[in-house]
Amino acid sequence: MTSRLSCLVPLPASFRPSDVLSFHRRDAQEVAERVTDTSLEKGMIWKSEPACLTILFQPGRADAELAIDGGSETASSLDFEIMVRRMLGLTQGIEEFERHCRTHSQIGALIARQSGLRVPATATPFEALTWAIAGQQISVSAAVSLRRKLIIATNVRHSSGLMCYPEASHIAGLTEQTLRQAGFSRTKASTLLTLSKQVIRNTLPLDIWTQTVPVEEIREALQAVRGIGPWTVNYALLRGFGWLDGSLHDDAAVRRALQAQLNLPEKISEKQTKEWLAEFSPWRALIAAHLWASLSSVAY
Repeated sequence: MTSRLSCLVPLPASFRPSDVLSFHRRDAQEVAERVTDTSLEKGMIWKSEPACLTILFQPGRADAELAIDGGSETASSLDFEIMVRRMLGLTQGIEEFERHCRTHSQIGALIARQSGLRVPATATPFEALTWAIAGQQISVSAAVSLRRKLIIATNVRHSSGLMCYPEASHIAGLTEQTLRQAGFSRTKASTLLTLSKQVIRNTLPLDIWTQTVPVEEIREALQAVRGIGPWTVNYALLRGFGWLDGSLHDDAAVRRALQAQLNLPEKISEKQTKEWLAEFSPWRALIAAHLWASLSSVAY
């Protein structure tokens, strides 16, 4: 039995589907996502059931459907549309940001060239957090490989054939040894297990937090988990909640892009980057996204 949810989401004229598609195209092996020039299929968990999200980009709109294996008595079209809008970055106030920053002497030209850029979000904050943990202090390609191995280790498959990105209960059911065999360091494996167990116990009510995004409460609770520091929190707030003001000064790619943007002969430090980004609050993470985009089409 399969139940379905669907919605049609209007898109602004400046919307850039390629940003969303490139974010979900990171894994060329397509274990959990299939991406074409106009569509995304993504395996995920919806209300504890395997599901496949399909988003088809049409002129001026996105047609979204969720096929849920086993049906779901708690399926909600409104919840589904809220998730899709967040994933597409439609909750982000980029228009005000661009009005305010596109004339900036140092970065205005870059923002104008990349007008309409939004930050694609993950289906759930848990996915963003676990992706951030996987990506700590390693390259994007290495993080993608870890992510794939995590999906394979939890082994949840939708009837479409796509594997599903796991939820907390699936990761909590793994052993540290299994995670180590998948390539995670001892520290990352321990952090993933601790995080998953706290989500299950609702000590970290991630889904509830998406409704109001209490940033300081989220930050305090996450940084109390061993292995989660400021970069992981700010990245997860950006990719999981769409919060645009995390200072990603400790991100190596942000510093590398800023050095190039400012045409500096020497590497820029975390302190210098933090001070430079401070001017752009409440959009510091969106500035970071523009800097990432200036480097390549690779989705960080």
